[in-house]
Amino acid sequence: MLTPSQRTHLFSANPVITSILRESNSVTMARSFLMAYVEELSRYLHRSNEMRQGLEYDLQLTCLDVFREIISIRSEKLTNYSLLKLLWLLAQERFDEISSELSQGFIEDLYHLMLGMRGKSGIYDHTQVPLFPQLQKREAALARSEDLDAMAVAVQLHLDKYPAGLEQDVIERRIENKNRILRQLKSDESDWDNYLWQLQHVIRTSDQLGALIELTDEERESINLAHENHIPFGITPYYVSLMDNESHRRLDHAVRAQVIPPLFYVKAMIKHRAAKDSDLDFMREQDTSPIDLVTRRYPHIAILKPFNTCSQICVYCQRNWEIDDVLMPKAQASKSNIKQAVDWLRQHPAINEILITGGDPLVMNDDRLDFVLQAVAAISHVERIRIGSRTPVVLPQRMTDDLLRIITHYHVPGRREVALVTHFEHVYEITPEAMAAVQKFRRHGISVYNQAVFTMENSRRFELAALRRCLRLIGVDSYYTFNTKGKEETRNYRVPMARLQQEVKEEARLMTGLVRTDEPVYNVPRLGKNYLRAGQHHSLLTIMPNGARVYEFHPWEKNLTLVDTYIDHDVSIYDYLMELERRGENPDDYNTIWYYY
Repeated sequence: MLTPSQRTHLFSANPVITSILRESNSVTMARSFLMAYVEELSRYLHRSNEMRQGLEYDLQLTCLDVFREIISIRSEKLTNYSLLKLLWLLAQERFDEISSELSQGFIEDLYHLMLGMRGKSGIYDHTQVPLFPQLQKREAALARSEDLDAMAVAVQLHLDKYPAGLEQDVIERRIENKNRILRQLKSDESDWDNYLWQLQHVIRTSDQLGALIELTDEERESINLAHENHIPFGITPYYVSLMDNESHRRLDHAVRAQVIPPLFYVKAMIKHRAAKDSDLDFMREQDTSPIDLVTRRYPHIAILKPFNTCSQICVYCQRNWEIDDVLMPKAQASKSNIKQAVDWLRQHPAINEILITGGDPLVMNDDRLDFVLQAVAAISHVERIRIGSRTPVVLPQRMTDDLLRIITHYHVPGRREVALVTHFEHVYEITPEAMAAVQKFRRHGISVYNQAVFTMENSRRFELAALRRCLRLIGVDSYYTFNTKGKEETRNYRVPMARLQQEVKEEARLMTGLVRTDEPVYNVPRLGKNYLRAGQHHSLLTIMPNGARVYEFHPWEKNLTLVDTYIDHDVSIYDYLMELERRGENPDDYNTIWYYY
């Protein structure tokens, strides 16, 4: 239960709300008076002659709308939980009737909301008002330019914290890593540049990996447990070379976290293995698969999955419920199944774009990839073939001249486009080899796009901005940034949705237009992408005792057809900030996060 000081902290944020809760004889009465309070305060703000600072005024109105929603009967019915009742019991000091353990995250989220309702968020208290609006013409322009210079310097200080794999000292360190790995595997430089050698030497055990880099006891235990329980694990020698030899994770945290599963993940996967089809298929792909190998959620595009494995396994893969292991022989669909899937696509002329993904289709051999591309390109109404592959990041050696000849054969300007969509997750993954792989596509007129997943490993201030900036320099356009999916087994990676909204507004917005080209989305199970930039596409329903917000997401079909909304639990903002602090960040640098809803 909350301590007296915690209760005092919470209820000090808004004395009017506290008084209403304490003086109400029931939850019903409290709701009636609180709704009246919100309505009256809103009316006052709209009709008052008092000139309030515009940004704080807008934030106050937003907080009032949010509070009205989270104490509504509708929200209670949708979530099967009453935040208002919990607050009322706290104010009445009827602690024995409170069944849930309340967290500091719960307190802090409500504390900031109630401050915002009073116009006391404090986020602008220490902000210096710029001089240029008080000036005119050249004098104003010069003052504005000085402000922008200062802002750019502050941004650069953040960006400098994240070295890219193109920096000379990082390149030299990785050459040492490569040579160490080659010695251990009794191979030479020509082997390293052969993608087949890379595939034949995929690292599959902790002993193999531990002979190449230092592992912590927990990393070793997790890999062993995964291996013993047939949970997919594998890393290409090339990708191992991107890991620093030391196990401190100061720079290579995102690289290691991509492929070395946390203990919680492994244990959760073991627990759900028996029912993996229902428990782990978070996106409900089985509900949107009209025929084997095909997924369809939108009118004009469909997914084709001819190869159901990869050269290495990403821990938070969307399709971890489907993939049995790295490079499993049975992962390749038969030609007859591919033909059946393509025949189905041919029968639906509305589909003019096919995303070939998996697994990773570029791990297939040249002949099989050519067979798939030829079959898809033969569909007369297909005007775009999109290839989804992480191969440029984890196995750039695969981009051979023969492979490029096959792919570019089907790229016919004015008739059919072929595009590559890849998955760089951190600036530390960008290397000269990856850049060369990307440039091979670009020189053939094929566009390359990136989809990043916003996780604990790339969510610090300007960490994703650093990735976007470097991607653009090597020839990759940022396309989507996905909020981490709400799968329980990957909770170590999850970031509050408010942090991605904050990143878009306060970090991406400071980068140039051609750099910040991606769209932040939440992928709604069964339905598809929900655009987080658009406030009308989601709403906050409540805040749980553990500090997790609960959101209602609207389908992309909104205003087009009647489809149910989707409700999902986020992760605690407070817990996220504490993890950032553990990693050396100052939570005060993220203080506006509470006001993104």
